[in-house]
Amino acid sequence: MMRLSCTKENLTKALSLVSGAAGKNINLPILSNVLFKVDSQKAELISTNLELAIVVNLRSKIETPGSFTVPAKTLTDFVGLLSDDKVDLEQKDNELIVKCGKSSTKIKGTPADEFPVVPTVEGESGFLVEAAAFRHGLTQVTPAIARNDVRPELSGVCFVFNQDREKELVMAATDSYRLAEKRIKFLQGDHKFRIIVPNHTAHEIGRILSLGSGVEEKNVRILISENQFAIHYNGVELVSRLVEGQYPDYTQIIPKAFRTTAVFSTSQMVKEIKAASLFTTTGVNAVNFDLVAKDQVVKIASTSTQTGEYASEIEAEVQGEDNTTLLNHRYLLDGLNNMGTAEVEMKVINGDSPCILAPKGDETYLYIVMPIRK
Repeated sequence: MMRLSCTKENLTKALSLVSGAAGKNINLPILSNVLFKVDSQKAELISTNLELAIVVNLRSKIETPGSFTVPAKTLTDFVGLLSDDKVDLEQKDNELIVKCGKSSTKIKGTPADEFPVVPTVEGESGFLVEAAAFRHGLTQVTPAIARNDVRPELSGVCFVFNQDREKELVMAATDSYRLAEKRIKFLQGDHKFRIIVPNHTAHEIGRILSLGSGVEEKNVRILISENQFAIHYNGVELVSRLVEGQYPDYTQIIPKAFRTTAVFSTSQMVKEIKAASLFTTTGVNAVNFDLVAKDQVVKIASTSTQTGEYASEIEAEVQGEDNTTLLNHRYLLDGLNNMGTAEVEMKVINGDSPCILAPKGDETYLYIVMPIRK
């Protein structure tokens, strides 16, 4: 019967890392459990929802190897209430006994042999990407992922390796109303790939990369096989299915020439849009932008039959002709909040064409918003 001990901190961390793949499943209740897999060398915590699996090394002192599964939420909630002390875990029959300080509890579990087998991604197609750049890039593109399954291929992030330039990963997401694209350099990997990583997986990768364990690895290892994708980082392995289908060639909708370009303060524009959003029609979320070259301003305005109207302007470097466009404030804020620069460039052709936002001085990221037709 399995026995091991670890610190509360290490157990809490491991549980928070695996929690993203464990959830309620009416047909297969065991999927809401976390699997303890302990051999003489290492202890692992594993969770899966059949689409995605997360395996985490638990730093611990192993006394007796074994395997057992317990409800992830019950264990996580209970461990969160323990004092910062050594935690002893022991399996007896179909219960996990958890002891810490003066408290002791028994959590009912399920035998490990009922838990699904986690696939391993084999293959030569490996890439090495800097963790910080990868995490930041994912944060910049995930807001644009389609939230419904009408077109399954849009419900994920398109990853393109070594397509236009060597050692470059392009990540893109679109829901047909906006598009985000980020380019990052990677350190190793020669194969050409174009894959679609599911929405939930993309968010979990971001979470794993930001949770860190104190002894940060600088790089993430990515492995790709025919229909699966895996990352290895800091003692965590994530394995996921890929979305089937072909991602549309979104580059066709990126305009190459513009009639007007405005450069303005990111934080100031965010504040103005938030104010204007209070006076928009729910569901339409329309805010009007007038780019005025002779006055070097961008005018922001909105109206709502319910709440009233708003008008303001901010200073901007406006080049080209005067222009106007009507945009969804929610989509705009998602883009502006991920720019990461003090100033932003807004490029407009006319009120019927896509509007581009890009961080000033950074050509690796662009965010496109389709206008609301007047």
